Amino acid sequence: MPIRPPLRNLIFDWSGTLVDDLGPVLEATNSVLVAHGLAALDREGFRRAFRLPYQEFYAELLPTVPLAHLEEQFRTAFAAAATPVTVLPHAREKLDWCRKRGLRTFVLTSMDALAFEQQLDAFGWRHHFEATYAGVQDKRQVIHQILEAHQLNPELTAFVGDMTHDVETARHGGITSIAVLTGYNHPEVLAALSPDLTVANLQVLWEWLDQRMDAHRAPDPTHISS
Repeated sequence: MPIRPPLRNLIFDWSGTLVDDLGPVLEATNSVLVAHGLAALDREGFRRAFRLPYQEFYAELLPTVPLAHLEEQFRTAFAAAATPVTVLPHAREKLDWCRKRGLRTFVLTSMDALAFEQQLDAFGWRHHFEATYAGVQDKRQVIHQILEAHQLNPELTAFVGDMTHDVETARHGGITSIAVLTGYNHPEVLAALSPDLTVANLQVLWEWLDQRMDAHRAPDPTHISS
């Protein structure tokens, strides 16, 4: 990956990056597919097939069904899903670490804005983020807006996400792309786009950022080596 100064700004995806909602999303997606006569997907099949913007995914599978109808079916099924939404391992610690280190953090997600706001409050995370952007169908269309609105230096900014669309969005914005393997896209699918950095989980990212910041910390001017 390109050599850049230590990152100071992190834009996080939500689903599959900070929270695990793959279970209920898979339930809801299969509810929609089966309702229209298609076969349900297993977990690995979904991770290889699903993509953002999700309009393209549904346009390919159900081209004659209005998107608004599919969205309503999905929201209803998601609300009734048996699998809960949970915090991914290391996410809480990672966000606390960002605050202590003075990193600016944001969220950019395609998930339904109302569901996102409910989860944000349920997990008590609102105070962690300077700004959040939810319900964004194509993240590439707003990444420059976010950088400009918050005066984020692209060289010091990364987008952390779990899908190829997140990698594409980072590249569109001229920022570092960091892929985590805890979410929606299968590792092979993500690898095909060669993200700037790929990590197994947020703990690995935490350690990498910590090492980078320590390595670039200015030396103590009062220290005299012998």
